[in-house]
Amino acid sequence: MQNILDAMSVLRTLCRSSAEQLLRPFSTKSLPTLTLFTKDPCPLCDEAKEVLEPLKHRFVLQQVDISLPENKLWWDRYKWDIPVFHLNGQFLMKHRVNLGLLEKLLQDIEKQQT
Repeated sequence: MQNILDAMSVLRTLCRSSAEQLLRPFSTKSLPTLTLFTKDPCPLCDEAKEVLEPLKHRFVLQQVDISLPENKLWWDRYKWDIPVFHLNGQFLMKHRVNLGLLEKLLQDIEKQQT
């Protein structure tokens, strides 16, 4: 525990956002879940994951392959719309990543946790 406290003391001298990123593994707060409904192949899904790369430390990415038999419900709902994203179980966006919207919602979640 003392090692963690010492590390936190050193990190306070760093930029606030950098310190938060480095301390995240020690945080008791859980990251929001961003669910990607996808199938293979899905070039738009691959593109969307690349767009999400700068924010990936702020959420857990869960992928759901809608082509699997156990995901028939999602296939029926999203077969023409992938990629589709849900944030913490709620529909967020489809077809393309809206970074502005995702950033705003992640900030809201992070503020609620502080």
